[in-house]
Amino acid sequence: MGLFESENLRIIGLTGQSGAGKSTVSGIFSEEGFPTINADEISHMVSKNQDFLGEVRKLFPDCVTENGLERQKLAGIVFCDSEKLGAYTDLIFPYISREIFRRIEAYKSEGKSLILLDAPTLFESGLDDICSSVVSVIAPMELKIQRVLERDGIPVEMVRSRLGSQKSDDMFISKSQFTIVNNSDIESLREKTLSVIEELRRLYTDECN
Repeated sequence: MGLFESENLRIIGLTGQSGAGKSTVSGIFSEEGFPTINADEISHMVSKNQDFLGEVRKLFPDCVTENGLERQKLAGIVFCDSEKLGAYTDLIFPYISREIFRRIEAYKSEGKSLILLDAPTLFESGLDDICSSVVSVIAPMELKIQRVLERDGIPVEMVRSRLGSQKSDDMFISKSQFTIVNNSDIESLREKTLSVIEELRRLYTDECN
């Protein structure tokens, strides 16, 4: 049961592996009228917070310069070392969570009843606990590698390291109410996403009104 269900508010968690197509799915939800909270966008905002940068500097001194957070250098460190990745996520998650809750309250005050929370680390942060349903997007490994290479323009070794640090298909499937397998073209992905949206509306619209 989601944290906000007693307030006639349903949070739909959206998560998935890097390169699986989660951002495309999120865009379809937005087109269909879902107010969306994007945790990646919030993460970028947090990365400019001076208190946060001070804490990062203590853990990863080479990753903070006068220009701010050196994201690629940090990624090269944390995605190769699970302990360092855990230390970084323990540091940033509270900042992200506070802003997510602030935005949820803002949407609630506007009378919104179905909100999409787009968060790649939904499970790791524990934010799945506030969700009434979770939708995960997964894809075959080679397709994910190809998409991340085209999107980020980083070396293939770094892509494999990043993807290797992520959770398995089985984990996403077992912890989600809905799983979208993005193994074809954009039209197929749209059809699968619209089917999930239809089911979510069937489940929750009457409850929230």
